[in-house]
Amino acid sequence: MTPDPIPLRAASALECRNCGAGAPVDEHFCPQCNRILALGRYGDFFSFLGVPRKLGLDTQDLERRFRDLSRKFHPDYFYNAPPAERLASLERSSYLNDAYRTLRDPAARIEHLLAIEGLPSAKSDEGGVKVPPSLLEEVFALNEELDEIREQRESGIAETQLRARLENARKPIERKREEHERRIQELSERYDSQASAADRKATLEALREQLLEQKYIANLLATIAREESEITNHESRIDHG
Repeated sequence: MTPDPIPLRAASALECRNCGAGAPVDEHFCPQCNRILALGRYGDFFSFLGVPRKLGLDTQDLERRFRDLSRKFHPDYFYNAPPAERLASLERSSYLNDAYRTLRDPAARIEHLLAIEGLPSAKSDEGGVKVPPSLLEEVFALNEELDEIREQRESGIAETQLRARLENARKPIERKREEHERRIQELSERYDSQASAADRKATLEALREQLLEQKYIANLLATIAREESEITNHESRIDHG
């Protein structure tokens, strides 16, 4: 599960605990004495990994940066260092793992940008029962179909027929999922090309809505998968009855 990003810090510089020199907040080692810096928890994973604040990241470059920093922060290199430096290496290693897990996942990357820009998370509406308006037709049709399939299952209809109906019920939901994936890709590309902060914010808000609907679609597909399991379990009980 992706952790919530750490809130943005107000300070724009770090102070080296070894020599007292100042360093930019996105530096990992002191420019003066080269000692590892205590973690400035500024909450921007893009800056921490040295990649542009974009949704269309080069994943190979991201992995290369992650592996390079992993070696530099590895606690084994700081085994005989002062306690403050050993702690800094552990903190930076842990934070690096969080940053990499977040930025390599497109949906988590959007969530992180929402947090950086001070917008509500798409997770904030999780647990709600309100059906997205764009999915009302599909949800209504699926619920009706599942009710009929359950009735047929209890009445002893053959498993192959039930599975065929489930597969037909899945198709429009899968089409919606593919449609949302295309839309998220289009909006992500739009965000990366926009210069205006207001335009980027509007695009991020649209991406948030798409993420909310995508999660609802995932729940619908999970419901179909559970129904498939029920069919299998029902047949098994009959065979062993």
